[in-house]
Amino acid sequence: MEESAYESVLCVKPEVHVYRIPPRATNRGYRAAEWQLDQPSWSGRLRITAKGQVAYIKLEDRTSGELFAQAPVDQFPGTAVESVTDSSRYFVIRIEDGNGRRAFIGVGFGDRGDAFDFNVALQDHFKWVKQQCEFAKQAQNPDQGPKLDLGFKEGQTIKLNIANIKKKEGAAGSPRTRPASTGGLSLLPPPPGGKVSTLIPPPGEQLSVGGSLTQPAIAPSSEGATVSWPPPKAATADIWGDFTKSTGSVSGQTQPGTGWVQF
Repeated sequence: MEESAYESVLCVKPEVHVYRIPPRATNRGYRAAEWQLDQPSWSGRLRITAKGQVAYIKLEDRTSGELFAQAPVDQFPGTAVESVTDSSRYFVIRIEDGNGRRAFIGVGFGDRGDAFDFNVALQDHFKWVKQQCEFAKQAQNPDQGPKLDLGFKEGQTIKLNIANIKKKEGAAGSPRTRPASTGGLSLLPPPPGGKVSTLIPPPGEQLSVGGSLTQPAIAPSSEGATVSWPPPKAATADIWGDFTKSTGSVSGQTQPGTGWVQF
C-alpha cells in the first residue's frame, strides 16, 4: 500500500543547519546551548514529504538536490523528532541510512518562522493520519458510532407559523396579468360601490332582464281600480284612409271643398 501511494511535499525550507550533538546523559532533554552553534557540520535545504501515513524529513543540497540524510517520522511528537528545552528554533531528529543504522543529529533554523512552519507541517500531517484512522474504523463498524436521534422527546412540541408560510407563497406566486389595452390606453375598472346604469324602455314596451320579459307595473288608482303604468298607447287612425282599398265611387259622399252631392 505504501509503495503504490504517491509522495506529497508538505514543507520546504531553503536554509537549515546540522549539528553534532553530545550523548544525552540524563532524561531531562536536549539543550541547544551544549552544541557548537557557530560551527554547524552541514548547511543546506530541508524538505518534508509524506508518503501514505509516514512523513520524511530530507536534508538536501540546496544547489544539486543531492540527499544528505533522511529521517522517517511515523509519529509526532515522538522519538523521531524532539524539541530542545532551551530554544524553539532547534530540534533533534533521528536519521536512518536504509541499512538499519540510526543516528541522532541536531538541526536548527536561522529564522524562528521557519522553525514554526516545520513544526506545524508535521502536526497537520499526523492530524490527518488520525482522522483517516477514525474514518476507517467507522466504516468497518458503522453500528458502533454515535447515532443521531431525531425523534421527539417526551412532552416536546413544535410550533408552525402557517400565516407566514401563506404570505411567502403569495409573494412568490406569479404576478397577475393585465388585459391587453388598445391604442395605448387601459380601461379602468368601475369604482367600488358604483351603480350600474340601466336602459329605460319606452312606455308600453317590455324590458328584458337576464333573458326574461317583465310586465308593466300595475298602479292602484284612488277609486280602487287598477291602472297599468305606463299607460298603453292609443290606437292611431289609419292616415291613409280608404286609399289602401280599391277605388270606386261611393254614393252620398261629399267631395271636400264643395257642397255638391253626387247622385
